Amino acid sequence: MSVGRRRLKLLGILMMVNIFIYVIVEVSKSGSQDKNAKGRVVIPRSKFWRKYTPHKAYWNKQQQKLELLYNPILSLLSNMTVEENLVSNLSVLSSCDPDPLVHSEVSDFANLPDRFKDFLLYLRCRNYSLLMDQPNKCEQKPFLLLAIKSLIPHFDRRQAIRESWGKEIESGDVIVRRVFLLGQTPPEDHFPDLSHMIKFESDTHHDILLWNYRDTFFNLTLKEVLFLKWVSSSCANVQFIFKGDDDVFVNTNQILDYLKSLSKEKAKDLFIGDVIKDAGPHREKKLKYYIPESVYEGSYPPYAGGGGFLYSGDLALRLNNASDQVLLYPIDDVYTGMCLQKLGLAPEKHKGFKTFDIEEKYRNNICSYTNLMLVHSRKPQEMIKIWTRLQDPHLNC
Repeated sequence: MSVGRRRLKLLGILMMVNIFIYVIVEVSKSGSQDKNAKGRVVIPRSKFWRKYTPHKAYWNKQQQKLELLYNPILSLLSNMTVEENLVSNLSVLSSCDPDPLVHSEVSDFANLPDRFKDFLLYLRCRNYSLLMDQPNKCEQKPFLLLAIKSLIPHFDRRQAIRESWGKEIESGDVIVRRVFLLGQTPPEDHFPDLSHMIKFESDTHHDILLWNYRDTFFNLTLKEVLFLKWVSSSCANVQFIFKGDDDVFVNTNQILDYLKSLSKEKAKDLFIGDVIKDAGPHREKKLKYYIPESVYEGSYPPYAGGGGFLYSGDLALRLNNASDQVLLYPIDDVYTGMCLQKLGLAPEKHKGFKTFDIEEKYRNNICSYTNLMLVHSRKPQEMIKIWTRLQDPHLNC
């Protein structure tokens, strides 16, 4: 075969290979772009971030400003924008000074109940000292930390919890620890001076966390934030946390059995309780959870209702970080739901949490409590009675 014919044959082969490759590439491109233009790179014709329209309600407006400060796109803009104007006055004040702008920014401020005025004036203040601490509480890694919200005068409730479902445990790898979360009860709220008694209680039981803030209903959110910071600094090794009120009965044994059964994947993002969905602020002034329209607009994210909830220590650390990006809100359960939403999570409903009690006909039947985790509410004597009966080795349900 001559050199010329060889060259022609080689050229023909190369052409066939090129044609084959071209067909394969075109078929592949066509297949990847067939349905709904899948695989096609879509170049946005305009800015793909959402422009912020200022809210009318004060809390929403202030939260919007805070979100803009954490927005990585807007923070890179070189020109002065509407968004920058919105946040320009956010840090004018020391965080614990009363905010004089509230008077002009909340249309009906003068007509609001005093509790709302106080809350809005000191909305940004989170710097409160810890007067009574338990720095060695988590020296041994707790499997479960029981964190109970209480008021200084509630001595009987705390003692009933210590003698029943709140007992500290050390059994093999299972270590259960207990802390009570307290704020100040000052004379202006008509509380007696119980400072010597609470100090004696703390020295005796080593389970009191007391912060220097005014312990009110609206400051329960502050109690939540300060507790999360305490966990991050003093109990970051805890595996699980139960956080609840001092008027609930908790079946601690049932909680421990449940936690031991969890996979690592399930445990990481655990947050369970009696979940409330599709809720919003109450507008009736006589209600405990009343929120004026001038303060908040919109619906609430899913949240675990009052009484108590159970979550992982890992999630507690992330909630602490998220709380820096969510303004304090007057209702603590809703606030926790907002922080979960910031993390892209939602609480999970568990049938063992009965924050609205069980049917009256079952309340005196001890077997009704064996598969429950929480029942709200119970008096101190009832807590001890239920706990004692549940520990009976001859109990047959």
